[in-house]
Amino acid sequence: MRKFNVLSVCGSGTVTSSMIAEKLKEAMEEQGIKITATEAKPTEALQLSEGGNYDFITHTSPLPKGNYPVPTIDAVGFLTGFGEDEFLEEVMRVIKEIESKS
Repeated sequence: MRKFNVLSVCGSGTVTSSMIAEKLKEAMEEQGIKITATEAKPTEALQLSEGGNYDFITHTSPLPKGNYPVPTIDAVGFLTGFGEDEFLEEVMRVIKEIESKS
């Protein structure tokens, strides 16, 4: 099973980011992909992503401006249900891009 580490970001760093992380884990498991997620606040995202432990970031709150070393994916549509397919397509595109670099 392929494994990816995701930084899941929302305003408080707890509730919404946890919901997105769990929903993403379930959706990706069906594709043979294991997701490990860490929840964080937007103010923590840049520093955490610079640590090199994450493959990409999903977020429901705007991220502070910065040079993020990993892809960032807006997860609002995944949260609301209006844009779930587009979100999952973007996640798969990012995963394929990461795998092609490995």
